[in-house]
Amino acid sequence: MKRAIALLAAALALAACGNDAANTPPASAPVDMAAWDNDPAFHTSGNPARLEDWGQFRIEGERLVLAQGVTPYALNTALFSDYALKLRTVWLPDGAQPAQWHDDETFDFPVGTVITKTFYYPRTAGSFDAVALELDPNAHFDGAALDLSAVRLIETRILVRREEGWAAIPYVWNDDQRSTRLARSGAFVDLTLLEAGGRSQALAYQVPDVNQCAQCHVTDASDGEIRPIGPRARHLNGDYPYADGEQNQLDHWRAAGLLTGGPQADAAPRNAVWHGELELSGLALEGAARAYIDINCAHCHSRTGHARTSGLYLEPADPAGPGLGVCKPPIAAGRGTGNRRYSIVPGDSHASIFTFRMESLRADAMMPELGRSVAHEEGVALVARWIDAMAGGC
Repeated sequence: MKRAIALLAAALALAACGNDAANTPPASAPVDMAAWDNDPAFHTSGNPARLEDWGQFRIEGERLVLAQGVTPYALNTALFSDYALKLRTVWLPDGAQPAQWHDDETFDFPVGTVITKTFYYPRTAGSFDAVALELDPNAHFDGAALDLSAVRLIETRILVRREEGWAAIPYVWNDDQRSTRLARSGAFVDLTLLEAGGRSQALAYQVPDVNQCAQCHVTDASDGEIRPIGPRARHLNGDYPYADGEQNQLDHWRAAGLLTGGPQADAAPRNAVWHGELELSGLALEGAARAYIDINCAHCHSRTGHARTSGLYLEPADPAGPGLGVCKPPIAAGRGTGNRRYSIVPGDSHASIFTFRMESLRADAMMPELGRSVAHEEGVALVARWIDAMAGGC
């Protein structure tokens, strides 16, 4: 919380000084703004050349506005992606049946569903490639639109439910910040992340290619099918600041015809809400750490995921013990262990492989393997505090 306050102060200072012209995107060819006039659409096949063709957003002046019928949502605890903020949306075609409830798995969405995730950073008063660290997950979004004068858009990923299953389609925002392009082969965006006190970090932000999308979104290696990860009861069971007021997301989805079935929110699975706070203890610390590990690791580290052969199972229902990593030696030794013996050593995060791999930036050691070029300092600190609070030893 102290860091969040400091970062807010730094952001205000950055916004109050500097040269606005330096933050202006590089000049580019004229943009076809009429391309944003499309209504929301389901493309049954192929890969439209632009995000604009899906009609999920409109651009009105300095605002990226959600189209009619497009619903924003957030996860109680989010996946770390080089400190990028994320605007998530879901849209179902007119006449489609609501998504079907599942207690633990992703909701069963109808054919025609379009899910988007837009990655962005707050701008600074410096260069176009200098962005600010912000821990508020809803920064610059008012429940209906994103303030384009205050953010640098990086990419938008589409997950679309077609007859044959889900397809992942990535788009990159051009420097004009008013147009996009299909990026099936991925992309790299070099950024400088500015923090409080003048500290900076170089980011080699990676937009995944379609195969890398599958590395995370194929949550059952036996069938190889891509699936959404976030739209599950435990991730959505929390309040969201909609444009017309705050409401529990599960209740809102049911009222909007997006979801059917399941218990009321107070009886439904729920992960902890965590946005970087570190002054936690007891059950709050346990809940936040398990929620963080769930969203960042469990799509691979489950009994069906790509990392199932590791014997490390990190879903919320998995009990504390060797399966969670407690006193568990690695299946394969090597540089990925950091010369540490066990995944988790109760009471000693510095002796635990878990935190070593979270901190590492080496390709043969870092976890997660994709989606970051820097360590998530708050996430590492959270998991370290959780391990240090564990009783016992190995």
